[in-house]
Amino acid sequence: MSTNYTPESAMAIFAHPDDIEFTCAGTLARWARSGARISHVLCTSGEVGINKNGMTKPRAAEIREAEQRAASSITGAAEVVFLRQPDGMLEVTMELRRRLVREIRRFRPEVVICGDPTIVWAGEDYINHPDHRAAAAVALDAIFPAAGQANLFDELAEEGLRAHKPRKVFVSTWDGGDTFVNIEDTIDLKIAALRAHTSQMEEMEGWDPEPSIKEWAAERARGKEMAYAEAFRVVTLESDENWEKRKGHVGRE
Repeated sequence: MSTNYTPESAMAIFAHPDDIEFTCAGTLARWARSGARISHVLCTSGEVGINKNGMTKPRAAEIREAEQRAASSITGAAEVVFLRQPDGMLEVTMELRRRLVREIRRFRPEVVICGDPTIVWAGEDYINHPDHRAAAAVALDAIFPAAGQANLFDELAEEGLRAHKPRKVFVSTWDGGDTFVNIEDTIDLKIAALRAHTSQMEEMEGWDPEPSIKEWAAERARGKEMAYAEAFRVVTLESDENWEKRKGHVGRE
């Protein structure tokens, strides 16, 4: 199913700088252009992702965070949050779930985008990074049911952070999916945002992302009356009626 749905706000939760740009930046840029508030949450700073002689983890984190901020500004994110968990050693922990619940309750997104924790094998030449799987798993656990349970992590209420259940979850998929977002008008922003991750382009010996990104997006769009698409599995946690009622109630508080 293709969709023209645009939320009022969306949060993307992924493991590393550049993960959002590879997966869902075209969709987020489309929504931002239509007025949605966008938050990017990165569980790590990607500090083990620059393999240069003499490179330290603190310096690599500084570089990659700067690259992510530049990329996020291209696609229209209102904020970028780094949780600074250890890159390459990300684990599904209760503490990380609590930290993600805090971000969800603070930003109160209508939609959260995350990865698919079940993806291990990705073609014949890649195994999905364990950090990707861990970030996806803990994001889903934070989204539902934790963020919406007022008596779970109730210490967050002391910060004024009330329980919040997002309306929808968009799970980014590499194969398949049930919902396809047309990114014809924003694929150039997606590519430009990827190019902002200069250190990673250098790691791939000057790889230009444009041909591959367009090829992958065209494959997802095949047969769907659009040139380029990003694919998702979508879970609706709140009906339209309940969501509108809840919005109205919050507005009167």
